[in-house]
Amino acid sequence: MKAESLRWDSRNGNLVLLDQKCLPSEVRWVVCSDHSEVAKSIENMTVRGAPAIGIAAAYGMVLAARGGGLESVRESAERLAATRPTAVNLFWAINRMLETAERAPSSVTLAETLLDEAMRIHAEDVDANRAMGLFGQELLPRKCAVLSHCNAGALATGGYGTALGMIRSAREQGKEVRVFLDETRPLLQGARLSAWELAEEGFEVTVICDGMAGALMKKGEVDAVIVGADRIASNGDFANKIGTYGVAVLAAEHGIPFYVAAPLSTFDTSIASGEDITIEERDEEEIRALPGGKRIPDKVRVWNPAFDVTPARLVTAFICEKGVFRFPFDFRK
Repeated sequence: MKAESLRWDSRNGNLVLLDQKCLPSEVRWVVCSDHSEVAKSIENMTVRGAPAIGIAAAYGMVLAARGGGLESVRESAERLAATRPTAVNLFWAINRMLETAERAPSSVTLAETLLDEAMRIHAEDVDANRAMGLFGQELLPRKCAVLSHCNAGALATGGYGTALGMIRSAREQGKEVRVFLDETRPLLQGARLSAWELAEEGFEVTVICDGMAGALMKKGEVDAVIVGADRIASNGDFANKIGTYGVAVLAAEHGIPFYVAAPLSTFDTSIASGEDITIEERDEEEIRALPGGKRIPDKVRVWNPAFDVTPARLVTAFICEKGVFRFPFDFRK
């Protein structure tokens, strides 16, 4: 099946989310009929990925408008903004929807106005992904092997994908691309999600443990690393799924280009550097639970940051819907 993270059910007026916690063993859909259900789905990672949670939040505000007026929309914005702190796309989408609500014409219902805007945000994300895919694929040779970390594909976006969108676009341009995927501990977004959506489309995919990336690079098996991002500072420092920083260091050590694909909504020019990015820390149970029902002993401490920050000097280029940007970066221009 074609990977799809979310869709609006126009017949019933609900947001329908693909439950990514169940993949790849089960394809299960979650129906959200109010904004609180959307918020819970973002928190528990039913829907995840920076662009996708922004789109989901936009639709959540539509549901709030359907159940009440402008005050309900404002309340929903506060609840949705409290779900996950790192990805800036979430706050970008919420603010855009609030601005739309504040200037909504009286000639149409608030819910209709916000639904139009949410659908516009959704469609713009897909268009942006396809544009950056075309820009990014030009950086890849005709025959190559790429490594990606986490999931920055159709499942993490409105459709097509950012990092995986570059890979899709390369194949559409006739290039031969093999893909290596870090499993991406602790929630295995690479092994469960990226592998599933690429394998469904017939890509040659190999999953490796996170700790194997260096050995793979040393063997000369990787031509490029491509990742997504959750927030990009003015100077090019960026936050992405935990483990990205280590992959970037390894790529630099082995002389492998390290590319970051993300839409303009991921660029946060209000902050100067990665030191200003808030890093979400998640429940230690995600690490404490072991295969086979076993557990790490309670007396052993667990640290579970969801993201890390990679310094700009390790990034070969950023790719967005406006083109390719190379070091040194200054996104305030």
